[in-house]
Amino acid sequence: QVQLVEDGGGLVQAGDSLRLSCAASGRIFVVNTMGWFRQAPGKERQFVAAITPGDRNTIYAESVKGRFTISRENATKTVFLQMNSLQPEDTAVYFCAQIVGYCSGVGCRDRRLYNYWGQGTQVTVSS
Repeated sequence: QVQLVEDGGGLVQAGDSLRLSCAASGRIFVVNTMGWFRQAPGKERQFVAAITPGDRNTIYAESVKGRFTISRENATKTVFLQMNSLQPEDTAVYFCAQIVGYCSGVGCRDRRLYNYWGQGTQVTVSS
């Protein structure tokens, strides 16, 4: 069984930065795709970023490209989301998720492909 535990959320001002982390349990982290999604109140959960195993290919939503960076540390089974130049529209609960295996391009954006989810961490950006 895989468990994902997010950390690093908080309340910041517009223009500030935050770094989210997600610690995964389980023995096969190194071969799984890791992703971040977010959900604002009253809205659907939306894709933010993903990173594949092996080649560590990264995929981003257009709304965060150039501001957010996803990375992974296989030795500690941790995935990170560095968020810079935060804006009020980035306010949401951020979820870590895992695909058992590899995804490619647009497929990585589909939340239906993700097998495991964390409980989420709140990010609030004030103007």
